[in-house]
Formats: sequence, structure tokens, C-alpha cells
Amino acid sequence: MGSGKTAVGRALGRALGMPFHDSDAEVERRTGVDIPFIFEKEGEAGFRQREREAIEALTGLERIVLATGGGAVLLPENRRHLGARGCVVYLETSVTQQADRVRHGRNRPLLEQPGDIAGRLGALMDVRSPLYAEIADLTVSTDGRRVPRVVEEILKLLGRP
Repeated sequence: MGSGKTAVGRALGRALGMPFHDSDAEVERRTGVDIPFIFEKEGEAGFRQREREAIEALTGLERIVLATGGGAVLLPENRRHLGARGCVVYLETSVTQQADRVRHGRNRPLLEQPGDIAGRLGALMDVRSPLYAEIADLTVSTDGRRVPRVVEEILKLLGRP
């Protein structure tokens, strides 16, 4: 959360000449409602099921750039599809940087409760980080970096000019 997945993914897609897709946007397109509404009506489990279906479909497409929601790695099926069907880039971001980036944002149901955002992000990262590392082909830090520099590094690691 707050690592820049959508912004970096969109820019990377342009640089590679590939269509960009966002699994959260796909869930919203399929349901006709926003993610906070899904969380409100179906809870996180309902959202994760819808996310799983979107990721399964999107990873079946060829030559795309896909940004997933931060919790997509929680389901083994998602990790399996992402790892087997494409090159996974983990945008690694410190909890401090995440907190700065998401503090005033909306549409983040897991951060809606008042209180210590950094603490909640840290708890999420403790669970998710090993899962990201498990499937990542490349790991790129986004701390203190603008989108074009992150995309440049990814392209370099991919062996693209």
C-alpha cells in the first residue's frame, strides 16, 4: 500500500508499449461499485474472492503490465498465478514512506480506523513482505524516488533500454 504500484505500472506499460491493467480497477469494473463498498457489504474475505477472480483473468492475458492491490499476495492462488504467468516486480517501500503517501488518501478500507496508521501498515507488511519476496523476480525500492526513476530501474533490470 502506497508503494506506487498503479503510477509505476501505468508508466512502465507506456515505456514497454504494453496495456496497463489494475486489479482493483478491474474488481470495481466487474462489480460496478468501489472497493470500500465491497468491504462494507462483504468484508475483506468477499473482496479477496473478487480480487482472486480478477487476477486469474488478468494474468491470463499476454504482454500486459498489471498492478495488484497490496494484499493480493495473501492468497496462494494469486501468488501462483502471478509467479507462473509473468515477471513479478516487488515495489519495496518502507512503512514510513507508505504512511506519508497514504495518510490523506481514501479508498483504503484497511486503514479506515482512527489511530496509528504506521502501526497498521507495519503489521500488514510483517505478513505480506515474506510473500512478496517469495514470488518477486525483481525488487525495486521506491522510497524517496519519483516514478520515472523507478521505471528506469525496472527497465534496466529487465534488460530494456
